[in-house]
Amino acid sequence: MLDQIAPTPDADPSVHRPADWIWRRALPHYPDTLPRYTYLAITVLATIVLYYELYVPGAVATKIIGDLGFSFTQFVMVSVVGNLVGAFGSLTAGLADRWGRANLVVFGLFITAAIVLFGLPNAHGIGWYYVLFALLSIVEGIMLVATPALIRDFSPQLGRASAMSFWTMGPVLGSLVVTEVSSHTLDSHTEWRFQFYVCGIVGFVVAVIAFFGLRELSPRLRDQLMVSMRDRELIEARAKGLNVEEALQNQWRRLLKLDILGPAFGVSMFLFFYYIAVGFFVIYFVTVFGYSEARANALANWYWVADAVTLLIAGVLSDKIRVRKPFMVIGAVINLVATGIFAALATHPGTTYYQFALVMTISAIGLGLAYCAWMAAFTETVEKHNPAATATGLAIWGWIVRIVVTVSLFAFTFVATAASTLVDQGSRISAIVEEYPQQVATISAVSPQTLAALKANPTDAAAGAAAVQQLVKAGVAADPSSAAARLRQLSTNPVPPEDLAYLAEHSADVKKAQHDNPRQWQVWWWVCFAAELLFVPFIFVMSGRWSPRRAREDAERHEQLVQQSLSELHGADPVK
Repeated sequence: MLDQIAPTPDADPSVHRPADWIWRRALPHYPDTLPRYTYLAITVLATIVLYYELYVPGAVATKIIGDLGFSFTQFVMVSVVGNLVGAFGSLTAGLADRWGRANLVVFGLFITAAIVLFGLPNAHGIGWYYVLFALLSIVEGIMLVATPALIRDFSPQLGRASAMSFWTMGPVLGSLVVTEVSSHTLDSHTEWRFQFYVCGIVGFVVAVIAFFGLRELSPRLRDQLMVSMRDRELIEARAKGLNVEEALQNQWRRLLKLDILGPAFGVSMFLFFYYIAVGFFVIYFVTVFGYSEARANALANWYWVADAVTLLIAGVLSDKIRVRKPFMVIGAVINLVATGIFAALATHPGTTYYQFALVMTISAIGLGLAYCAWMAAFTETVEKHNPAATATGLAIWGWIVRIVVTVSLFAFTFVATAASTLVDQGSRISAIVEEYPQQVATISAVSPQTLAALKANPTDAAAGAAAVQQLVKAGVAADPSSAAARLRQLSTNPVPPEDLAYLAEHSADVKKAQHDNPRQWQVWWWVCFAAELLFVPFIFVMSGRWSPRRAREDAERHEQLVQQSLSELHGADPVK
């Protein structure tokens, strides 16, 4: 049972202007079921659109790189910088325990929508793109803390996993929206800015919905521990005597514990595979397996759909049997197996689309099982230390997640160097080859010395005979006659000098990168496998039971204490 906290007198009511509701979003009473579900739904919708905005560049990464003149490494560094500054946005959002959460979400949505609709599509240079994406990431870092804090406030512990499953669907459904929209529109709208325009408009629509519809609990309500909806009357009665300032004293120091820091680090490592999936799945399948952007995005849909469905099922089941840890362990094992298989397939070019879909679906099932239960268990662990410091605990988690993402993406640029070469130079090499296929094949089969001799003297008989022999030997020409025809083609329809120079400078590097790229990606997937292993030990330090029977007994004891407290509150005999 919650300890009684020394009462503090309520502030004198003041006269509010009609427009004060824009800023004053706190509810004086715990909401009924329909309004509560409405606030939860708006929060989840805000999370979905936030991650739609954050992840939309990944769907058109190769187009942005080519249009704005990024190298692949520079484009990865956009995410590195974004996550670094976003980490400190998350840390700042710990003040939501004092400031509240709703206004951070509402006005954050307007800012991110403006950046996506007006800012990033008009960033006509690398520098501006960096700055605008950094601003987007700062706001995202703040909302990463504020949105799950709202979910926790409106969901008692016995329904926490179900509620958190909806919140964790935010990033997943945001990713799904990205791949679904892009896979159906990229063929008809090839300009990358179109994806940002659609996303920005959606962002403003959701911002308006949140502006009019989102509310939050008053500090005296949200700063208490609520196990079930039966606690509502007791929570509201005690809210009148809750000293908010006293409850928030030393909240940072009280949460710098192993069972907070360890699990936050562990889950950050567990998400290594996910970090690359949301940003670079398209580049992986384009550069390693030759998929189009639309086909790569369509394949990613399997991952996001499976993850979303699993989150819903896992949340309901976890609340029903009242345990979290078994779901985390089972999910981790499934995800590890799938990551290992996915890593092995990187060097098997014959892997089919549906084989990848199956492995990615299994991986997503493991992720959904583990992550949904982890979010519920983490917020419950924070509440064990201080129910009034939920946003502070989530801020610690958000900071650690973003720092780990920053380090992982930075390390990724040193592992996947071939991908950088293929993205930076491979697209132009492919375009040249596509426009001049026979000429490029001829140039590739004839030695540079022979080509130089023919260029200096087209009538050089020895050089001509050598070129014909080399073409036939390489299988480019069937016989001397067709070989001679290919050589004449170099004169009648030559490859432009600038393209020839580009081929001479970069074709060898691109060819080497094509050879190295699958192996380098495979190394990174095994790094993800090793990182996921670090998640498992920290499951054991979190709050919560392993046994459904023990968890049910805890809930029954809590119910008895609540009934006793309510009886004392009303001056009646306790319920036996």
